[in-house]
Amino acid sequence: MIADPQGTVVAFFLVFCRIGGCMMVLPGFSSARLPMQIRLFISLALSMALLPILWSTVYPKVHGEPSALALVIMTEIVIGVGYGLIAHLYILGLQFAGTAISMLIAFQGPPGGDILEDTSEAHLSSFMSLAGMLILFMFDFHHIVLKALVDSYNTLPMGQIIEPNRLLITFTDTLSATFNIALRLSSPFLLYGLLFNLAVGFVNKLAPHIPVYFISTPFIVTGGIFLIYLGIAAMLHQFAIGFPGVFGGF
Repeated sequence: MIADPQGTVVAFFLVFCRIGGCMMVLPGFSSARLPMQIRLFISLALSMALLPILWSTVYPKVHGEPSALALVIMTEIVIGVGYGLIAHLYILGLQFAGTAISMLIAFQGPPGGDILEDTSEAHLSSFMSLAGMLILFMFDFHHIVLKALVDSYNTLPMGQIIEPNRLLITFTDTLSATFNIALRLSSPFLLYGLLFNLAVGFVNKLAPHIPVYFISTPFIVTGGIFLIYLGIAAMLHQFAIGFPGVFGGF
């Protein structure tokens, strides 16, 4: 029999605030293709599983003034959303790299529906985002996020007010590392597009009467697709191994 049912429910809700806030924006789990009920049940199941581990940390905070408890709830939600946004920004970096590669190899057709979200996106960017997400799930990236959430109860104790400066530095470092990885993934195509367009420009100067645009477009698209064929495995490998380093938490 539970000695303190009310305290147990409040403790469970406090754990759910941090876990549910993270799942609300975590890539894959926050997809528009995933029903809201499934997302809710996953958050509830994870909260139930982690409550015994975090009991000694969470339970002492349940007995307090209502105003203090409301502040704790708001803080827990912000912390959970912050951890989920770190992973979400990393996925957006791959989408940025895919869009840049599409522009560099002139592979720009009409945008299609995104596989993960209810938005329009370039076909290559959508393909790379889905492939990167599948690779992260194969490497159990959600285990890394959950471990970071459990460890966050030591680095960010429950009830502690988050410093805005600390939060800003975390997101700035995440964006910087994500941009570096996106630039690393798209750098071969950046050099390819620069050299190809430079060569086409020289040809246009030497022979102005030739319709260079109609002649060069099939070649740059074909070469870019062949370059993707050769390097997609290494690109996804670099993307996957870079996730634990970027997900450093607060």
